[in-house]
Amino acid sequence: MIHLKTKEEIEIMRKSALLVSKTLGLMAEMLEPGISTLELDKKAEEFIRDHGGEPGFLGLYDFPNTLCMSPNEQVVHGFPNNDPLREGDIISIDCGVKMNGFYGDHAYTFAVGEVKSEIEQLLKVTKESLYLGIEECKAGNRIGDIGFAIQQHAEKHGYGVVRELVGHGLGRKMHESPEVPNYGKRGRGAKLKEGMVLAIEPMINLGGRSIKQLADGWSIVTADGRYSAHFEHDVAIVDGKPDILSTFDYVEEALEKKGVAIF
Repeated sequence: MIHLKTKEEIEIMRKSALLVSKTLGLMAEMLEPGISTLELDKKAEEFIRDHGGEPGFLGLYDFPNTLCMSPNEQVVHGFPNNDPLREGDIISIDCGVKMNGFYGDHAYTFAVGEVKSEIEQLLKVTKESLYLGIEECKAGNRIGDIGFAIQQHAEKHGYGVVRELVGHGLGRKMHESPEVPNYGKRGRGAKLKEGMVLAIEPMINLGGRSIKQLADGWSIVTADGRYSAHFEHDVAIVDGKPDILSTFDYVEEALEKKGVAIF
């Protein structure tokens, strides 16, 4: 069942989404070669709690951490650990917050120091595909319109679009209906309606689209070992049009201050 939100509920959700955005901004400030993902995870939990929220992922389906930290060939759902990040890595940081009864869920893939030009292009195209998908979030459109826009842009650059993992509805639960695939056909799937809130999250691979799960039961990696990128926004349909509740502004302001390129 799809739960439509009132404008008042959407404004509550915006606060949850923006706390996630601010948390990712803190991660951008701290991220550098040599830091461990577990150190970042601890800081994120502290920051979320200090700002009146609860970590949305911690304990969800028994996940043991605040952040999903997925470096390089890991697509999503990676565990934070004590291994230091290295120059040339990329890292997808996916964060959830629960506040005032509603969730925010938002992700950004960061470059750690200098990365190869082909990786820069992967990050750029994946982020572009997210916004192209968001443009289709209009009342009267279909779920397939979102996936079509994402898939077309990614595949025209030769990238693999992950099929098994999808975006989703968002609200009082982290994962609500409908599912939002990153592939599809125009005019197919559930009709988009006023008050829908969707977490749109393209997961795009530098190589093929195939993935596999590691023995830890969580971490998803590319089958061919090539890098993968992941960006996510929370989007409400308000007055028939997409309203992005989360923002990359905090991340990009932090990166600019550090003199780091934004793709």
